[in-house]
Amino acid sequence: MLAGSTMPALGGATEWINSGPLTPASLWRSAVVVQFWTYTCINWLRTLPYVRAWYEKYGAQGLVVIGVHTPEFSVEHRLENVRRAVQEMGIRYPVAVDNDYAIWNAFANQYWPAAYFGDGDGAIRFRQFGEGRYEEQERVIQTLLKEAGHAGFADDLVTIVGKGAEAPADWGSLRSGETYVGFGRSQGFASPRGIAYNVASEYAAPDRLDTDHWALDGNWTIGSESAISNKPRGRIAYRFHARDLHLVMGAGAGESPFCVRIDGEAPGDARGVDVDFEGKGTVSTTRLYQLIRQPGRTEDRTFEITFAEPGVEALVFTFG
Repeated sequence: MLAGSTMPALGGATEWINSGPLTPASLWRSAVVVQFWTYTCINWLRTLPYVRAWYEKYGAQGLVVIGVHTPEFSVEHRLENVRRAVQEMGIRYPVAVDNDYAIWNAFANQYWPAAYFGDGDGAIRFRQFGEGRYEEQERVIQTLLKEAGHAGFADDLVTIVGKGAEAPADWGSLRSGETYVGFGRSQGFASPRGIAYNVASEYAAPDRLDTDHWALDGNWTIGSESAISNKPRGRIAYRFHARDLHLVMGAGAGESPFCVRIDGEAPGDARGVDVDFEGKGTVSTTRLYQLIRQPGRTEDRTFEITFAEPGVEALVFTFG
């Protein structure tokens, strides 16, 4: 279990949520879990039910949980968006807002999510990058608490049933990977004539898409992080292979109704939590929207989303 380094201080936080600034003296007394996250990340979202449950079970026994919110996209630097995410996602443990990447760099971290487990002396005893190994992580927490003299908890492990985007991925059928819409990291773009950088341009979606290729239709401006629709009826199409399809998107200062289709039909039972059976939904605040969750056999499918109003910003597709 030994990881062999000292837990850095958290003095670089630009803001704290659910707590005042936490110092080493207030942390290194029992067991500490520091988890790096960003609120649009699907991989982090699927770990959140476990971190919440550990805080609820062991917080009174001496466990300190700290979420370090280090943004990936520009929109995630906005404090009001982070506060909204903390409230909507039921996060009650302290959150350090790391807009300047000071804490990220102090840990030499490279991943969302990443969890660092420290003991009462401030030593890092265990690291977890990405999803999984939840039983092992909880056993580490129990060991650290017992070493610190805390024993007032049951040795059984928490039972988690993730809902919506927090549910585990269907790893056995998952073949499509994270796909960024902005030109900075985009791949698989299939609209004819390619990307016009940072200028409004007309795009068309081809009649057929290869798997893991996507296209825009209508008038869009593609920037380094995202694409923004400039006129009503802007459309995005994606050929994917996964049980779940998510899209991180927002609608600026307002709201925009949208309509989802899968292989040209309303999704019905294949709808995600942010869509009704007819494929209708509304985009407003920038976050991850779950648009498709297929109940049966997973195979190559064509997804389409059409926005009624201009001003929608699409950032990244993720799958599960």
